[in-house]
Amino acid sequence: MYKILTVDDESEIVLMIKKYFTMCGYEVITACSGEDAIKKLKYEPDIILLDITMPGLDGLEVCRLIRNEIQCPILLLTARTEIKERVRGFETGADDYIIKPFDMEELHARIDAHIRRENRIQKRKEVIRFYKDMIINYERRQVKINGQEITLSKKEFDIIAELSLNAGRVFSREKIYENIWGFDKNGNNETVIEHIRRIRMKLSEVSDYEYIKTVWGCGYTWNL
Repeated sequence: MYKILTVDDESEIVLMIKKYFTMCGYEVITACSGEDAIKKLKYEPDIILLDITMPGLDGLEVCRLIRNEIQCPILLLTARTEIKERVRGFETGADDYIIKPFDMEELHARIDAHIRRENRIQKRKEVIRFYKDMIINYERRQVKINGQEITLSKKEFDIIAELSLNAGRVFSREKIYENIWGFDKNGNNETVIEHIRRIRMKLSEVSDYEYIKTVWGCGYTWNL
């Protein structure tokens, strides 16, 4: 049974989600605040539904605080529609968002899609691969170059894993966005470009090798 942690200060939304997904066969854990959500992480949810606008710790701050501690998908529930707000959510470590008011069937479809994606990732992972002076431990989500561990955000590691597990294949920015963030088929070039820039900056601090190569007009590939 998959576990959903739903976090919202509006009790009627929490109850609606809990009732619906309990009937669908999920175990639903509830929290009414950001502080409460952090305490409920001990139940090891498979996916988190996180409202952005809450008193005290808001959803973006909670997402930022917990992302390095938990690897499950985080879906933001928000009434905000501005592109900048969505990008902020992705940059704090969120995997997807859904706009309030939302349809329960759509939310259900998104949750199922994220869980299927996580299951596919787990099945295809090899424990360790070696590239030049780099070691990638996919199970531990760890990258080392010449024995030095590189500190990466969840999305940064996900991009490295996606490219390195498909070494030699060229990924467009739109395809990277779709595979890592999901759902927005048009992609978000700026988000992908910024994450690639950060990854390259971190890797260049300890190695001169160009692990992620730009294929002009096409996208990016893992450089063998």
